[in-house]
Amino acid sequence: MAEWVKAASLDDCSEGCLHGVEVGGERIVLANVDGDVYALEDQCSHQDFPLSDGNVEDGKVECIHHGARFDPATGKALQLPAITPVRTFPVEVRAGEIYVQVE
Repeated sequence: MAEWVKAASLDDCSEGCLHGVEVGGERIVLANVDGDVYALEDQCSHQDFPLSDGNVEDGKVECIHHGARFDPATGKALQLPAITPVRTFPVEVRAGEIYVQVE
């Protein structure tokens, strides 16, 4: 059954930044895009590098290793060399704390 787990403080994931965390045994990258927080699998679908090493660029999560880009809301691959989406997780911000729903 899916449960909400505290992943980080909002202070840990400022606007325009990525923050890697482990939640419920899952490696997740939190992306703060224009004040909205998203959670994605912290693994580029191109070559398994951590997305948390990358950047938020033009509202997209960019893998710094080969330039692949992903939609933070859907995980859809938007730029080669990645063609496969990454998994996303539901996120809630409660009283300055970021919660992610994991199974």
